[in-house]
Amino acid sequence: MTKRRVVVTGLGVVAPNAVGVPDFLNALQQGKSGLSFEPEYERLKFNCQVTGRPDFVWDELLNCIPEITFHGLRSWGIGYGISAAVEAWLDAGLPLETEQPRWETGCVFGTSTSDSDLMRAVFNKVDALEAKKLGSRVVEQIMNSGVTSYITGRLGLAGKVLTNSAACATGSQSILMGYEYITHGMADRMLVGSSEHVDTYIFASFDSMRVLARKFNKTPQAASRPMSQSAGGFIPSSGAGALILEDLDTALARGAKIYAELKGGAFNSGGQRLGGSMTAPNPEGVIRCIREALEIAETQPTDIDLISGHLTATGGDAMEIQNWSLALDRKGSNFPLVNSVKSMIGHCLSAAGAIESVAVALQIQHQFIHPNINLEDPNPEITKRIDIDRMPTSLQQRPVNIIAKANFGFGDVNTCMIFSKYN
Repeated sequence: MTKRRVVVTGLGVVAPNAVGVPDFLNALQQGKSGLSFEPEYERLKFNCQVTGRPDFVWDELLNCIPEITFHGLRSWGIGYGISAAVEAWLDAGLPLETEQPRWETGCVFGTSTSDSDLMRAVFNKVDALEAKKLGSRVVEQIMNSGVTSYITGRLGLAGKVLTNSAACATGSQSILMGYEYITHGMADRMLVGSSEHVDTYIFASFDSMRVLARKFNKTPQAASRPMSQSAGGFIPSSGAGALILEDLDTALARGAKIYAELKGGAFNSGGQRLGGSMTAPNPEGVIRCIREALEIAETQPTDIDLISGHLTATGGDAMEIQNWSLALDRKGSNFPLVNSVKSMIGHCLSAAGAIESVAVALQIQHQFIHPNINLEDPNPEITKRIDIDRMPTSLQQRPVNIIAKANFGFGDVNTCMIFSKYN
């Protein structure tokens, strides 16, 4: 069977530095940070007191879902996901309402955990012997597949429907799964993405690991510093990203706008061997993943113009650049340009890959490379391998034809995708 081409025809985003694609595009180009100091984290004596939360107006969900659904909804993660998904659907020029199931369209939407503050409310009622007061809609919001179920119910999506979870690789994995359904003829269209709500309890769990930035509580917008010598850890953030993927012929037949083509990609695991662990990647697994993605995408390493890295502002950044260099056999001035959206929005965990892929599609469509903000002191372990000018700190308006996007997650899971300008 001939491999079908897959294109991106719609985008939606709820990010710490902007809600909605037009504002997110502007934020990327301006290098706008979405990080802020959280007084509650100071009161709770957390080491890190900085986070990224979208400026999300809950009542505006009424523009996306019926009032009866809205008044029973209490999950921020689901709210973010619905908002991004509906924006992507409308951005693709697709009709919102339908009386019939949309058999040709499926959905892979990922998340990591249910909102733990919502779970706390459940526990409190049970412990207070008030379980009968929980209501009839708790289960649908605390089940991991809740976000996918709400999205598919709103849009009538009736094809392949799946909720995935792969830690910080969740968003990229969901996109690749949607890609595979289309390219192998099992769907004409897929709504893909992921969401994350980092509440107090999730944040506390990461803070206890001492992997978060602790020295920038008074200067929060400077806290996320990928590829910097002064990087002291990542900043957990919330949000959601969504993309509409379509078979090229289906998109052309309806005259759809095309942001980019998803040429292919791969995901794997390093097996937590050869240096890999629950929290660290096996370098060989990463290199294999990148090379397999290039092979599937029929793309040469020399064709990559930009790497949209995982690059979390931890000690893993230098290792990631080394793995890219080895996988592509490129270094010094020959290394592709590289940037990290996390410098502006922090690490959105399971939503990271989806939000960052929206940024990739926008850079291809508008032909620019967004800056790495806070990159004032490049890590010397990185500059030993690649030239400093490979890490732009200002907006670059230049041709961008092919971008490699990668994410890596706890459990030693890896993802890599190859996006290109549509020709």
